[in-house]
Amino acid sequence: MADSAGIQQGSPAIGAAGLVPAAPGAGGTEGSGAAGGSARIAVKKAQLRSSPRPKKLEKLGVYSSCKAEGACKCNGWKSQNPPPTPPRTDQPSSTVNLQEPCRSCSHTLGDHVTHLENVSEEEMNRLLGIVLDVEYLYTCVHKEEDADTKQVYFSLFKEEVYSHSSPIWSQDFLAGASGGQIPIHTGNRHPLQANVRLCKNCHLTFSRLNNVLSVALKTVSVLEPSPVGEKRKPTEPLPHEEIKRPRVVGDIPVELINEVMATITDPAAIPETSLLSAHSARDEAARLEERRGVIEFHVIGNSLNQKPNKRILMWLVGLQNVFSHQLPRMPKEYITRLVFDPKHKTLSLIKDGRVIGGICFRMFPSQGFTEIVFCAVTSNEQVKGYGTHLMNHLKEYHIKHEILNFLTYADEYAIGYFKKQGFSKDIKVPKAKYVGYIKDYEGATLMGCELNASIPYTEFSVIIKKQKEIIKKLIERKQAQIRKVYPGLSCFKEGVRQIPIENIPGIRETGWKPVGKGKELKDPDQLYSTLKTILQHVKSHPNAWPFMEPVKKTEAPGYYQVIRFPMDLKTMSERLKSRYYTTRKLFMADMQRIFTNCREYNPPESEYYKCANLLEKFFYTKIKEAGLIEK
Repeated sequence: MADSAGIQQGSPAIGAAGLVPAAPGAGGTEGSGAAGGSARIAVKKAQLRSSPRPKKLEKLGVYSSCKAEGACKCNGWKSQNPPPTPPRTDQPSSTVNLQEPCRSCSHTLGDHVTHLENVSEEEMNRLLGIVLDVEYLYTCVHKEEDADTKQVYFSLFKEEVYSHSSPIWSQDFLAGASGGQIPIHTGNRHPLQANVRLCKNCHLTFSRLNNVLSVALKTVSVLEPSPVGEKRKPTEPLPHEEIKRPRVVGDIPVELINEVMATITDPAAIPETSLLSAHSARDEAARLEERRGVIEFHVIGNSLNQKPNKRILMWLVGLQNVFSHQLPRMPKEYITRLVFDPKHKTLSLIKDGRVIGGICFRMFPSQGFTEIVFCAVTSNEQVKGYGTHLMNHLKEYHIKHEILNFLTYADEYAIGYFKKQGFSKDIKVPKAKYVGYIKDYEGATLMGCELNASIPYTEFSVIIKKQKEIIKKLIERKQAQIRKVYPGLSCFKEGVRQIPIENIPGIRETGWKPVGKGKELKDPDQLYSTLKTILQHVKSHPNAWPFMEPVKKTEAPGYYQVIRFPMDLKTMSERLKSRYYTTRKLFMADMQRIFTNCREYNPPESEYYKCANLLEKFFYTKIKEAGLIEK
């Protein structure tokens, strides 16, 4: 089960899964830019500082290791009932109960914040300010579209780190750092919770500062210009580059592509540095480490027929530990049974000879799919792209074994990760193929992924990067050829209201071509025959059953209050018979209304919603085949 994905609050399983905490109160669109960003931060800080002390303790408890007796390893309090989205600080909150147990270690919130009992209100507010700054920074450096806001938060972070009042410059802290006394905690609270530093002044663990600095530094390549003349070191050619590629389809000659290829820097040549661009692919750092030999990937499993291999057995034990630690809600006995089950295999991620992550799966070759059971990366090795690279290796492994479908049950915390890996709720595998083969988990969502055998998944982001660079160079070449400046249009001064696009001087020289329109059948009988054929195909489609007749009020209460202009295939058949459809546009508009109404009334996860999407694709395929719209 992909509850097994480990991407739950308190145990984000995959490093590059992109688990980004939403900023409290985010959602407003006003105040964009530097000034707006600073204003929003100030407002949120003021709101949090005016909250009752228990509410402040709850916020700081999330970042405080457990102080209960028994050497508890929990490094942050986690609510038993986490909200689906972070609560806004400007909304009334529920009463905080210091006796509420932690979902990870079962100790109370009070056990996590005992060190804050005698902390002054002023110091408490300062700590809350740091927490908000770091949360906003982490959120905003992942938003590529808002460079101004990135600059604001990066500046705030530098100001906090480099200011003389920052706790990391205190003598106590520096002495502990130089003496190697800064404790290192590893836990499962958040991707940024590693390398925890303990500020002696307040005894509050801040797991985010160290790693957030590295995340923020990745943004420097975007916010600041790169040094002139700096070249990247070449790397060995990729295996798929040696394979002869098929001829490029289109009006761009292969010779021109090769010429452009020779002039650009190979995007696969990643610089020998730990600082990657903020726009780098999620798995780029992991791919670099694999090339250097820092990490390895092995598909392993237990066997009852072969002599036990000590190294493999040690790795299996390591995988059991990783899954058990990252998936606290899964019974350890269940995890152990599946990891050591000879029918299951695990793609293991090995670093420095030890297991740091893996994906446990079971293949069903006769049914044409594989079930992903567990998926996790140890918490102190996350936000490095290992999760994405793991999944890409798993896809390559299955393509070699001619299995092109994945199925997994994902809980609410794992859905986001799997979506980024190409999974969706639209299952391509027929239900008869997997029912009875995989266990149905209550409270989880079945998700599937269909693989494309022609895609080299482990190098896919490199290929896309190279294609973008080629297109950019081709555009630059074309621009250099058409730099002629034409005089402006003077016809509008003479009273002309509009002119055809093709009459604009120089427009054709840029490569512009008129967009072809669909063929409008002028013969009424020919139009009738064509539309009748298309409608018959649509009605006989296996996903057309919800739309055959008008919706009954008894079956869908309130439907006609939501949908003002209902439509169905029976009504369309009657309209077609009465020769209502005098143009293709009328026919297409009614058909489109069926799909739009369905999506408006039904939730996306419903069977009706999925039927509408599939039938819509089929309808437009038939329309194109009939030549009524451009292919």
